[in-house]
Formats: sequence, structure tokens, C-alpha cells
Amino acid sequence: MNRRDFLKAAGAGLVVAAAGARGGTDMAKDAPVGRKAGKATISLVRTDDRATGVARAIELLGINPVQGRAVLLKPNFNTADPFPGSTHNDTLEHLIVKLKAMGASGITIGERSGPPDTADVLKEKGIPELCTRLGVGLIDFEKLRAEDWVHIKPGQSSWRNGFDVARPVVESACVVATCCLKTHAYGGVFTMSLKLSVGVTRKRNMTELHSSFLAMRKMIAEINVAYAPKLIVLDGIEAFVDGGPGRGTRKRADVMIAGTDRIAIDAVGVAVLKDLGSNSAIMGKKIFEQEQIARAVELGLGVSRPQDIELVADDGPGKEYAQRLRGILDKG
Repeated sequence: MNRRDFLKAAGAGLVVAAAGARGGTDMAKDAPVGRKAGKATISLVRTDDRATGVARAIELLGINPVQGRAVLLKPNFNTADPFPGSTHNDTLEHLIVKLKAMGASGITIGERSGPPDTADVLKEKGIPELCTRLGVGLIDFEKLRAEDWVHIKPGQSSWRNGFDVARPVVESACVVATCCLKTHAYGGVFTMSLKLSVGVTRKRNMTELHSSFLAMRKMIAEINVAYAPKLIVLDGIEAFVDGGPGRGTRKRADVMIAGTDRIAIDAVGVAVLKDLGSNSAIMGKKIFEQEQIARAVELGLGVSRPQDIELVADDGPGKEYAQRLRGILDKG
């Protein structure tokens, strides 16, 4: 990500400073951000097959943001708990295969787990072997040197003194994210594409995040000013409708979702949870009133209302499901 892109993602009213052993750089004067008027396209595929689901969801978007680019691939490996507690290895593999077919010049998986050590989570999930077999790189953010973290210091934020973001994420020209569909029992309410960004921060930042229950959802959204993914794939074949993030009450949704707008992805994901029947934190609040989403809207990170989300599908079951979710989105 170049300086212009970084500033564009920095968020309305935020002052951002990047610092590290390589030298601090003031990257801020409050920069106007936000989307141009228009809709965010979100694809829906009704399926229980990850191989075809990943490919179809991406193809429905009609874009190729990875061609000729080195991709940093961010999964959900907060723990090694079985899907949807963590990214399903099959989803990760099929996504890598698809990105290669789309012409990515290289792919590197990057992650920071927690509370468990990242190395232990990656080992338990079999990720080093998967990377070797598929010919992709792997970065354990927890092992980065001090100079490989960028300090983001927002001026108008719920963070007291900012937070650190892995330099490979900030400097990547093409981040691709893959997230799960689940509730979060420890203050986040839900964990999808916006909350996936917690895994790009330094583990020591978690003390403040986890002790800030009233501000936690806003703090999660604010991490997202540091970068903007070019593609997001949400695996909703199964979901946690209560509990989470590692273990919870499971229900099948049999859906694969893709897009480029984090707010739109999460709004559609919350609509799916509402359709399945979820806990009171999901069912008792309108989608765009959820604090993660509301704060992300304030920061200009994506769409600002459900009417700006365009749902697309490629078959009868998908179109029928999209219509059902459209009603939930519009109602809130």
C-alpha cells in the first residue's frame, strides 16, 4: 500500500502516525475518506461445497484485483478450534488455488493468533505443511522484529495511544481476507471481516482492547483504517449463532459470500445470523446500529446504508436466498 492509499484508508477525523525502528513518519493531515456514491456488490452462493463455492463467489464479482500482484492472505486463525472457530483448511486451499488461477504473482499467508502462540496454532492447523505443498509463503506476525510494526496513532479514537499493525499488511499492495461467520461472546458481538483485522495488530495491544468492554466494538472498527483488502471471502457454510469465537452453537447456513467492502460483508453476515436465529445481541439491534458497523461507517470504510448493498447470485437457490436477505437488510 502506498502513501496515498494509506491516507485514503486512514479514516475521517483521524490523525495517523507510522513509527518504528526504521524511523517514524507523520503520514497524516486529516484526509477526506469514504466511498464515492454507489453500491457495493456482494456475491452469494448457496452451497456446501467449498471448492466450487469459493470460485463461484469470486467469479460473480466480475473483478480480478490480484492479477500480477503479490497477495498477502489473511485467514482467521485466532485459535486452532475447528471451523467456524477458525478458517477451514479446505477453504484456504481452494482460495489459494483460485488466486493462483487469477494470476497472483505470489501468495503469502500472514497471521497473529491469540491468546495461544501463533506458531502453536499454525502447527496444530497444519499450515506450514499446507504452505509447502501449495508453494506459498507464511509470516507469523508474532515473530516480527520491532521495526516490522507500524504504529497507528489515531487522533479521534477510542484507543488511548494507538496500536501497532504488522508492516507486511500496511505495505502490501494486495491483501485478501477470508473470514468466518460467527458471534463473539466476549464483547465483539460478531466476528467477520472487520474483526478479522484484530489479527494484524501486535499481541500487546490486546490488553487495552480486552479491558475496554464499552469501547471494544469501536476499537475493532478503527483498526481497519490501517489497510483496505482487495478481496474478502466469507465462509458461511456453518455459523456460530451464539457463543464464539472458538466454540459456540452451530447452525448451517450453506452460503459462501464475497466482496470488497468490509461493512457490506459484515452487514450481510449479520443478516444471515438473523435469518438463522441468533442471540439477543444480534436479534435485538438493527444491523447498521451494531457498533462495529456504525463506527466503520463513520470512518468511511464502506457503504453507509443497506440500500447501497447489491446482492448477486448465479442460480435459483442463491437468488431466492438473496431476496430473503434483502428483506432482512432493508428492515434492519
